[in-house]
Amino acid sequence: MDKHLGLFGRRPLAHFNGPEYKPQFDLERLTGQMRRIYDLMSDGEWRSLEKISRTTGDPQASVSAQLRHLRKDRFGGHAIEKVRVGDPHRGFYRYRLVIA
Repeated sequence: MDKHLGLFGRRPLAHFNGPEYKPQFDLERLTGQMRRIYDLMSDGEWRSLEKISRTTGDPQASVSAQLRHLRKDRFGGHAIEKVRVGDPHRGFYRYRLVIA
């Protein structure tokens, strides 16, 4: 991958931010998480956070955060669809990536 093309080959290099973000410690880790999640979800299949986490090896909280990032313009502006599954009082969802 050409580092100048950005994370998904068509936008400027995606950038993370936040008060605790330190590129020297976090850029490689977060970029790797997002790449694994994007690669898995790019098939358009519905998956729970647990299934994505088990498949990628990334924590569920990180999976959730990266799915939110993928919605942002700087990370591709993709649609992340979600549907409630199981007992509606438990708040379980499945997610699907729709590539922009």
